[in-house]
Amino acid sequence: VSTQSTWESVKRDFRSNMTNHEDIIHNVQLDYYGKFCASCSSDRTIKIWSNKGGTQTLLATLRGHDGPVWQVAWAHPKFGSLLASCSYDHSVIVWKEVEFNNWIPVHKYSDQHSSVNSIAWAPHEFGLTLASASSDGTVALMTYNSPSQTWSSTKFEAHKIGCNAVSWAPYHSATSAKRLASGGCDNLACVWRFNEDSGKWEKEASLEGHTDWVRDVAWSPNVGLAHYTLATCSQDQTVTIWTQEAEGRTWRKTPLPPFGDAVWRLSWNITGNILAVTTGDNKVTLFKEVVEGDWRSISVLDTNNVEPRGL
Repeated sequence: VSTQSTWESVKRDFRSNMTNHEDIIHNVQLDYYGKFCASCSSDRTIKIWSNKGGTQTLLATLRGHDGPVWQVAWAHPKFGSLLASCSYDHSVIVWKEVEFNNWIPVHKYSDQHSSVNSIAWAPHEFGLTLASASSDGTVALMTYNSPSQTWSSTKFEAHKIGCNAVSWAPYHSATSAKRLASGGCDNLACVWRFNEDSGKWEKEASLEGHTDWVRDVAWSPNVGLAHYTLATCSQDQTVTIWTQEAEGRTWRKTPLPPFGDAVWRLSWNITGNILAVTTGDNKVTLFKEVVEGDWRSISVLDTNNVEPRGL
């Protein structure tokens, strides 16, 4: 199936409204197999939906946060039915489906002292580990220890005046280091590496170039590729593609053409060759690398012209 026909199908199936949520929807995420999706809202709830044939059916509503819920993230299915959520109420909750449509909170982390803006599960090869980014400037790591059935946590200061986003580098091999990227209100995207000897996260690189808050960072899947690709977006209406040929090498910067509004979210397809860019004017633009370093817009979805229906 061609990329264009696939995107046309997505546009036909795209629907959203507030008939079930009572306030603004901030995030919607499909699970690993695309059979279920989770949505979260300023109404303080998370909703679980079945996703069959482009039709969504509400299955469960999760309540546990005391403020707007910014983001949700599904864990890899090898760990069972697990979903994480983060909120303005300074907390992260991990939910588990203990039986069909019965979700309970199995872990709550509240050691970040401001809004928790972003969460991301580590590649499953690293075990069950969740990263969270907070407006207090920290990135926190929560890890589940299976033998003891307990969670441990640590955190480090990533940005002086607030952290907006976090993303894990893809798994390469058993000898590869754990790495993640963060985006902050200091206009920087930073790359962090875990030092196994010291047990601490160390800054590997500060990626400069944005002139306003970095709103999102997204590490591309690199299926069969030796190099790394990281996308960053900003309130300054720009997106930058950063490429690193190997760990420890210099990052090469490729800016995309400027957008007409602030850029809020980035998302890669599963093979890492198409990037979706969401802007403040309610448009989603797809970019594809046609030749090395040459990224072209291949489709634009203007959600202002989509009839609300479904969620």
